[in-house]
Amino acid sequence: QQQPPAGWPAPRQQPAPGWPAPQQQPAPGWPAPQQHGAPYQQHGGPYQQPATGWPGAQQAYHPGGVGPGQAPAVPTAKRIPEDLPFVVRPSLRKRALSLGLVTLVIGLVMTCPIGLAASSEGGGAGLLFIIPVVMLVFAVPVGLQLWLVSSGGPVLALGPAGLWIKTRPTRGQAIWLPWELVERIYLRRWGLEKMLCVKPRDPRVGSGLGAFTALDSGMQQAFFGTGFTATVNHADRSEDEIMRAVVGYAAGRCRVG
Repeated sequence: QQQPPAGWPAPRQQPAPGWPAPQQQPAPGWPAPQQHGAPYQQHGGPYQQPATGWPGAQQAYHPGGVGPGQAPAVPTAKRIPEDLPFVVRPSLRKRALSLGLVTLVIGLVMTCPIGLAASSEGGGAGLLFIIPVVMLVFAVPVGLQLWLVSSGGPVLALGPAGLWIKTRPTRGQAIWLPWELVERIYLRRWGLEKMLCVKPRDPRVGSGLGAFTALDSGMQQAFFGTGFTATVNHADRSEDEIMRAVVGYAAGRCRVG
């Protein structure tokens, strides 16, 4: 075998059959070649932990810090606190006037035929005793509703950070909703009631508060489109005053109207 002239590199030697080729070292200043791992490391191998000092794999981001299948955690209370800047309470006078008129109309419709029957020739005076019984039947549930409404505390409380509202129309729990969790606030009328309706961004808000709350919430969903409502026509503040406060404290963070 001939030796190369001075200054020329020696020729590469071929390995014997069955032996791996020797790894060549890079010249000074050049990076080392990447080492190829086992096949499972190149294609779909098990998850490798990052080296020390390197960040781990990023977790999926969920708005509000809530993962899938988890309802946003919001505070609840037995009554709406009265320490917020704007508090709406039920008006017993307005409620009694509305229910009293309804009871009177229904009572007259039912007792007039009884009175006519008692005054006829074949009628008996004993039929007149049915009239106070009918009036009592209507007066008892009306009085019970007035007591439930008047003893349940405020129906709405607003502040710069959010609002308190009831989960049931009478004596339900109160729930705190930050403005960022509120999608829309609007008014809706059903019968004699005109309600301020608060629709959260996540429909799971308020779930798990009991069977009675779930039942009332389902009925309110059918009538008002949400389970969180507060009366405006039977409140101690006017409708315009309430809506101005809602617009002011919401400050564009949710849709109003």
